[in-house]
Amino acid sequence: MWEYSDKVKEHFFNPRNAAAVDAANAVGDVGSLSCGDALRLTLKVDPNTEVILDAGFQTFGCGSAIASSSALTEIIKGKTLEQALQVSNQDIADYLDGLPPEKMHCSVMGREALEAAVANYRGEVWSDDHEEGDLVCKCFGIDSAMIEKTVTENKLQTVQDVINFTKAGGGCSSCHEKIEDILETLNSKREKVLAKQVPAPQEQETPATGTLTILQKIRRIERVIDSIRPQVQIDGGDIQLVDFDGSTVFVSLTGACSNCQMASATLGGVQQRIMEDLGEFIRVVPATKAAAGA
Repeated sequence: MWEYSDKVKEHFFNPRNAAAVDAANAVGDVGSLSCGDALRLTLKVDPNTEVILDAGFQTFGCGSAIASSSALTEIIKGKTLEQALQVSNQDIADYLDGLPPEKMHCSVMGREALEAAVANYRGEVWSDDHEEGDLVCKCFGIDSAMIEKTVTENKLQTVQDVINFTKAGGGCSSCHEKIEDILETLNSKREKVLAKQVPAPQEQETPATGTLTILQKIRRIERVIDSIRPQVQIDGGDIQLVDFDGSTVFVSLTGACSNCQMASATLGGVQQRIMEDLGEFIRVVPATKAAAGA
């Protein structure tokens, strides 16, 4: 039995905007009844400002699908179309205080419905039709492009992750080998990019803690952070040194890192690397905490 947050239960039992929007000028349809999940998202967009004035949904699916659709409509109302398109499936899950891993595909479906609705408003063609040879999962009609995009955006590592986020491979399992090939290819590309971006080894300064000036420490801290940044940037985020007071390093987390649930783990890894380099205890905290404590 899956564990659901109170917010998931709240949006399931009392969904917001669970109806078609009157005079909607943007409609996004995703999923299919045959696959067990279908969602229609309707928007009323101000033609002058492209602000979403109203949003509604109609869905056929489980409690998580209803809760995710409800959350999506609440998140995007009042945003411009461009701002709304910055909303990720992880943002939807975070708004609900998390979803069970097996239900993350519901938030992905919401994200797709938003893309489809915006394309519909702009008179563009948005389609999840599959090009010949690209279909990976016949059971749920999931193509390689969809899997690659979801793997990259959500940093997925295993076939089970892909099943949880896209449903691909959750039926007969005959496509598991294809999914593994996609994961291997994407991981190989990531490793090659990292290999090109890792800075060349530099001459080490005197390691003895007592002989390092503050300026020397800052330079070494910058080198450590710069060596980590390429990996963070591949996942859509960034980390930069903001300040150093002699015992605490303040860093700025931006992009995907700014609201990532793994941000604390990233900071912990940076802290460990800096301590190993300097040979002393150093704290690494987000720069926002410095402002809060001022």
